[in-house]
Amino acid sequence: MLAAERNASLNTMQAYLRDLADYEGWLAARQDSVEAVKQHKIEAYLRDLTKRGFAPSTVSRRLSAVRQFHQFLVDEGDRSDDPSDGLEPPRRDKPLPKVLSEADVDALIVTAQRESEQSDPSKPAGWRARRMHCLLEILYATGLRVSELVSLPASAAKGQREAIIVLGKGNKERLVPLSGPAHTAMAAYCGVLPKSRRSSPWLFPADSETGYLTRQAFARDLKALAGRAGLVGKPISPHVLRHAFASHLLARGANLRGLQKLLGHSDISTTQIYTHVLEERLKQTVEDSHPLASRHRARR
Repeated sequence: MLAAERNASLNTMQAYLRDLADYEGWLAARQDSVEAVKQHKIEAYLRDLTKRGFAPSTVSRRLSAVRQFHQFLVDEGDRSDDPSDGLEPPRRDKPLPKVLSEADVDALIVTAQRESEQSDPSKPAGWRARRMHCLLEILYATGLRVSELVSLPASAAKGQREAIIVLGKGNKERLVPLSGPAHTAMAAYCGVLPKSRRSSPWLFPADSETGYLTRQAFARDLKALAGRAGLVGKPISPHVLRHAFASHLLARGANLRGLQKLLGHSDISTTQIYTHVLEERLKQTVEDSHPLASRHRARR
C-alpha cells in the first residue's frame, strides 16, 4: 500500500518495516498480536520505548507507524476497531536545526575546490575530489535532500541549464535553480569521470546496489573534508548543509513560501522550523531602524 498508493520511497518503507517489526516483536513476547491487541497494551509499548531510552521524536514516529498500520488493518477488514485511535504522542520541544555559518560553508567549499584543482584527475583520488566539490556546490546551491542529490540523473549536467528537475518525496517533481559555480563544478567533474562510468544514467555513479553514490559514503567523505577544512567539532552532515542553505537564504531576505518550494516541503509547517532566523532578522531590523533603539545605543 505504501508503495502503490503513497509512492513511498524505499527508505520510508524500510523505516516502517523496522518500526513495525519492533512493535510486533514486543507484542509476541507478551503473547499478544496486532489482530487482538488492546489500547492499554499499545500505551504500555510506548512507555517501554521511553524506558529503553528512545527520544520522544522516535517514540512519536513509532506511534505514527503503529497508527497507520492499525488503520490499514481496519481498511482491509482485518480488524473492526482501531486500538491506536486517540493515543497522543509524547510532548517534545522542537529543537532548532543545527546550522553552519556562511564562513563555515565557505571554508568547506574552498577546501574542496582547492583539493580538486591540486589533485591528479587521471587518478581515482583526483576525480573523487572533483566529485566532492561538485556535490558541495550543488547541495549548497539547491538545498536538496541527500537522497535527491546522490540520485541525480546524468542529464542534470547537460547544457547550461538555469534549473534542474528534481524527483522528491512521493515521486513529486520540482524545479530547482542551479548556480553558476555549481555548473562549473559539474563540468569539471564530468570532464574527468572515468570512461567506464560515463555510460551510467546517474550523475554520481558508484559500485553500489543502486548504481549511484550512497548517502553514507557522501556523509563519511564530507566529515573527512570538514576535518581538513579546520571545522573540528562542528555539526557536519549533508542535512546540516541543507539547513544552512535554508537559514542563509532567509537571513538574506528570502520568504518562507519560496523556501518551502525550493526545499520540497509539502506543508509550510515543516518549513517553519526556520522561523527563528526570520525572528532574528526582524529583531535586527528594529535594532537598526527604530528611533528608540538608536537613542538607547547612544546612551550606552
